[in-house]
Amino acid sequence: MSAPALEARLRDAIRSIGGHMDVWAVFEDGALLGAVVDALAQGLEPLLPTAIVAVESRGFLLGGAVAARLGVGFVAVRKPGSLFPGEKASVLTGPDYRGNRTELRMLVRAMGTGDRIAMVDDWIEVGAQALAVRELVEDRGATFLGLATMVDQSSEAVREAVPVLVALVGADTLEDA
Repeated sequence: MSAPALEARLRDAIRSIGGHMDVWAVFEDGALLGAVVDALAQGLEPLLPTAIVAVESRGFLLGGAVAARLGVGFVAVRKPGSLFPGEKASVLTGPDYRGNRTELRMLVRAMGTGDRIAMVDDWIEVGAQALAVRELVEDRGATFLGLATMVDQSSEAVREAVPVLVALVGADTLEDA
């Protein structure tokens, strides 16, 4: 699917419901979901990642699919209360769009020096999770390559802090965003 066609399909699928933007329609449409995964993978492929990292929960869905499409590993970043066996590294995010800070955890064994890591997420708002993941990745001695997201609502400052940002649609082009 061409980039303009995909953007149009995303604009049609993502709607405001009860004052919240609902992206689940994208996951419910197999053809659209496949096109999103393909586009995110194509955007990251030139960076030659050795693994894809994503934060639960919708990030897991897209990140795992993109990792499989690229033939690389998947690194989970979990939130408090999640079962996660093994030694963990953790970081506290900056405030999110609701003003909340969240501890993010990653297994120490998941990456190390020489790994080239790209992040995948469904929506980037203020970039708190992306910047925290970058810190986790770099603290392990790996290289943070950038981020691919379905919807970008981030500020210019966040875009400058992320080496590469691949976005399929801007939040400003969505109805009621």
